[in-house]
Amino acid sequence: MIHSHPDKARAFVADDERAHWHDKALWFVRVKRDRGAATVPEWEALRTAAEGIKAHTLSRLGAYLEEFEAKAAANGIQVHWARDGEEHNRIVHGILERHRVSLLVKSKSMLTEELHLNPYLEARGIEVVDTDLGERIVQLAGEPPSHIVMPAIHRKKEEIGELFHEKLGTPKGLSDPTVLTGKARVHLREKFLSAQAGLTGVNFAIAETGGFVVVTNEGNADMGTTLPRVHVASMGIEKVIPRLADLGVFLRLLARSATGQPVSSYTTHFHAPLPGGELHVVIVDSGRSQMLSEAHRRKALSCIRCGACLNTCPVYRRSGGYSYSYLIPGPIGSVLGPHRDLAGHASLPFASSLCGSCTDVCPVKVDLHHQLLVLRQEAGEEKLIPLGKRLGMKAAAFAMARPGLFRAGGRFARWVLRAAPGLARFGPAAVWLRGRELPEAPRESFADLYDRETAGKPEERS
Repeated sequence: MIHSHPDKARAFVADDERAHWHDKALWFVRVKRDRGAATVPEWEALRTAAEGIKAHTLSRLGAYLEEFEAKAAANGIQVHWARDGEEHNRIVHGILERHRVSLLVKSKSMLTEELHLNPYLEARGIEVVDTDLGERIVQLAGEPPSHIVMPAIHRKKEEIGELFHEKLGTPKGLSDPTVLTGKARVHLREKFLSAQAGLTGVNFAIAETGGFVVVTNEGNADMGTTLPRVHVASMGIEKVIPRLADLGVFLRLLARSATGQPVSSYTTHFHAPLPGGELHVVIVDSGRSQMLSEAHRRKALSCIRCGACLNTCPVYRRSGGYSYSYLIPGPIGSVLGPHRDLAGHASLPFASSLCGSCTDVCPVKVDLHHQLLVLRQEAGEEKLIPLGKRLGMKAAAFAMARPGLFRAGGRFARWVLRAAPGLARFGPAAVWLRGRELPEAPRESFADLYDRETAGKPEERS
């Protein structure tokens, strides 16, 4: 099985047309995000506020979680705690088994993807139907999501038409998005009407009120939590925020960052179970406390899963979501995966140009490219990168610490590029240069130019 990002990416870019289409589709969403942000004069102030709220919350996370539990219980919500995925799945199965649930309709939840809830329940005889259209598409295809907001962004409408023909019995050759969506709506409506329970994720849990919020664009979460009498919500410990007043900050940032919309179509607040029903919240740790305990990893827990970093990342856009070894792709996945298991995801910190665009668009100012740089250093220290690359970096460090040697090396490299540019396409640089054109080598370095221009001039003093 291929685990390294370069190898998986190579398989994706082999289809040149798909790679370019994927790139353009994601960049279109990034442009919408920029337009949406530009309509809010206080956009940067909102980002700063969101960053501060998250930092404050993480510094007192235990207290806010306990406050949320107490307020939620007072509202009639049943709160459960799970150390890991196995305990979470066992709790959810116990709730469903007690109510004799045979069909569960599920709203999009990256947490349950992380915890492998679907196969756990299916192995115990419970049918699980993902009701977000993108999630349903990849579920029918037997695939995981390739994007955290647009799970089926990697598939073209013709492919979805073929999939629906095979799985839902639609006419062969049908590829009209409106018609396909209508067929999916009919298919899912039957599931909503037959289900005995619904499951959602949690976008934000408010400690002050004991309620939580689910944000969607399709209304599937509302259908799945108002028709069945049992609602289970899966929530990572990092989802809590202190006050209801804080929610407005995040809602103004979330939709614009994710899709460029001023607001999502549905922002649903849950404060109590339906009359005669039950509402359960399962709060999960699953390695988050470990990240919280390490100052250089903690800020990654601020992520609100908007997907903006994926839409802007030149590597993700050109390599696809399935080139990543962690279930969450893109820059945030390249941080979260190695934070959890560096050895298992050692190639992901290098799936980046370190351009910093991910950090620039993050609505809560997670310093993603800085964290990727730290993870690269840790991978080197743990000898998780190839020996040749480690030796090359040691040689570069040796030269950079010696100005004379560094300048001499620069002169030699410029001479090689002018005299025999083809030589640069051999050795370690060959892969990098395969899809790039080198600029013409300058006659002198900046240091040489500076020395020449300042020769004989008196030193300026401030």
